[in-house]
Formats: sequence, structure tokens, C-alpha cells
Amino acid sequence: MTKNWRGIATLAATMLVVAGCVPSSSDDDAQDDSDSVTLKVWGWRQEDAAAYKKIFAIYEKDHPGVTVEYVPYKNTEYDTILKTGLTDANGPDVAQLRSYGLLQPLVAAKSLVPLTDEVPALADFPDEVLDGARGEGDDTVYGVPFALQTLHVIYNKELFAEHDLEEPTTWADMEAAFKTFQQAEVVPLANTVTDTWMLPIEQEIFGATTYGGADFLAKMLTGEASFTDPAWVDSVETWKGTSDYWAPKSSGMSYTDAQALFSSGQAAMFPGGVWELAGFKKANPDLELGIFNAPPAPGAAVQETLVPGYVDGSFGVSEKSTHQEAAVDLVTWMASEDFGQAFSEELQQISPVPGVEPNDELLAEALETYRANPSPYLTYAYFSGGTPTAWDLASAEFSKVILGKATPEQAAASIQQGVDQWFKPQP
Repeated sequence: MTKNWRGIATLAATMLVVAGCVPSSSDDDAQDDSDSVTLKVWGWRQEDAAAYKKIFAIYEKDHPGVTVEYVPYKNTEYDTILKTGLTDANGPDVAQLRSYGLLQPLVAAKSLVPLTDEVPALADFPDEVLDGARGEGDDTVYGVPFALQTLHVIYNKELFAEHDLEEPTTWADMEAAFKTFQQAEVVPLANTVTDTWMLPIEQEIFGATTYGGADFLAKMLTGEASFTDPAWVDSVETWKGTSDYWAPKSSGMSYTDAQALFSSGQAAMFPGGVWELAGFKKANPDLELGIFNAPPAPGAAVQETLVPGYVDGSFGVSEKSTHQEAAVDLVTWMASEDFGQAFSEELQQISPVPGVEPNDELLAEALETYRANPSPYLTYAYFSGGTPTAWDLASAEFSKVILGKATPEQAAASIQQGVDQWFKPQP
């Protein structure tokens, strides 16, 4: 792994500590003050503040005189706050950036420092990872990706053992497990409907093999395929078919309700992202968790068990930062194995930094299976660069499908109609 240490600070912090017992001149004091830097890192994860304090302490130890302050905002308010903050020198020096299409307004506003040439280690990142931090118009990378999220069926190992079940390797095995739990009055799948942002995630988990994953995406990007193609419509139907095994009255179940149903042991499985693992362990330390991915459904376009995944975000540098050189040095460190390993261990997440392997067994399994058969989070990752986004449309339309207010064909047509307003295929 390439590392780029540029040494931007002096021993000012240390000198201040011992100033009472070591003689110093006024010139020295002025030098110390000028070389002390506080970098403000804005983010949307308030719950991660303590972990980032530990992570950034590693950087501060090797960079005397530099203080890194993580400033978190409420997730639902962050995008608006950041857009304004990036227009002012009093805003962040470094900021957590949304990925894919949600990054593009900041790129268009020229609010970010291009990092392709500033951070040499980015050349080692896989292209599909950099896609999450890339400007769609100029192919330039504007952030260092910080988390890779993979999507799975999370299951309760103890419940599986009690009913003599193993991880399914075929669709028929998976349906048989669903029925076994249902007959035993255990909810097979804890799904939400009211929190519609989870619905496209569920559709990817159960429908990726049906539409074909990355191969189908490649055709969509060139205009050879669309959301209205039978393969993608069928993927929605495939996912909808699992609703026979959701909780009673699931149409009114929230995301937190579904989480509680699973963590309490009342549900055997939960379809969601790898980020759920830490939360489930915290909610119920006695849970024995496992993960698997839905095997190819009947008539699937591919016969491999695909693992959907996407880049959660990146760290970029504000064009208005008055400490731009120091900020670039910090994000350069964020592309290193030192940061990636600390991030993975402190936050129990998968770091996309090449060479970083999770210590957690389930995270390691998630990463290994994703590397073997990766699949895109299609509506979010590659069709969110305009308005309306495919992800917003899918969230709303899938809710209608589950509630019986629309067919998969109608949902697909609505999504395609919305995307056609701005997406231009590149043959």
C-alpha cells in the first residue's frame, strides 16, 4: 500500500505543554501558534463520534501540532448543512460525502478539491469502489471511500440449529427454511414496509440473480436494457414472493420494529446490510449471528449466488478550507491501511482500503463473498445522478407493489419514466 506522509506540522503541541519549565522566545511562540492546525471533519454519523476520536488520535500522535475534530450533524439534516458549509471558509476542512449520484451536486458546484492526483494511493482502489466517489461528468475522484456496505440475509444460528436447518444453498432450500419457521410460529423474515428506503435493499438481496447483477447493469448503462425489461421486472416479483413469509401485519412494520423482532429472537432472519451486525450484537449480546445470500431463484439470469454491495461514502476536502494542504494530508492518510484497519476495528465496518482485512469473522465472510461474486446496488449506485432518482422512485413504487396498489410491471414503468427525464445512456 502506497503511503504519502508529507509532514505539515511541528512539535508545537508538545512545546505548549512544557512551556512553563522550558525557556522560549516570543518568536518561538509565534511559530508554534502558526504551525498548530485544527482540522474540522464534518459527518452525518453522530453515533460514531467516540470511535472517530480514537481513530484520529492515531493521526494526531504522528502529526504533532495537528488536531482533528469530528463534527457530526443529524443524518437527515446533514446534506443541507454541508451544502451551505462548503461555501464558507468557516465550514469543514474535510467532510463525509454521500456517494454516487448524491455526490454530484457538490461536484457541479466546484465545492471539492479533486483528489485523483493529490492522493496517489487512490490508484490502488478498485474502479467499482472509486465509482462511489467519482464525478460523473469529469471522471475525477473527489473523496477517499471509507466504507463498503454489503447486503445479506442475516440469520439467527441458534434458531436454525433448533430446527435442524443449515444455510440454504438453493432457492428451494431457502423456501423450505421459511416454511419450517412459519409452521413453528417463528417469523421467517423480519421486513419493514413503512420505512420504504429499505425496500430497494430487500429487492437486491432476493432479486439480484434474477435480473443478472453487474452484467445487466452494463447493458443498462449503454441503453441495451432498461428497468422495464422482463429480467428486472421479474426480480421485483421474485422479491415480492418472499412477503408470504414476513411477519403478520407487516404492512405497518417499521424498520426499528423489524430490527427488534429479529434481535429479540422472534424472527429467524433479517434481510439488510452488513452494518446491522454491530447493532444486533449490541441489542442482544447472546445472539449467534450468521449471514448468507439468496441463492439463484428459478429462472434467474445468473447461476452464481450474487452479493450486492455499494460504497457508503467518502471523505473529501473543501475547496474553501484555509488548511487545504493539511486537509489533503489527512485524507491521504485515510487511504492508508493504518486508517482502514482502525476504521474497521473501531466501527465494525468493512473498509474499502486495499490490504485491509476485517478482524470480525462475519465482516470477513461478507467481504470474501462479495469479492467472489459482487453485484451492484443498482437503483442507488448508478441511477441516482438526476432527479427523480431511481432509488427514490423504487422506494415509493415498491411500497405500492407490496400493498397491492401496483404491479411489478407498473412499478418498473414508473421508475423508467422518471429516469428517462435525465439519464442518457452511453453506447
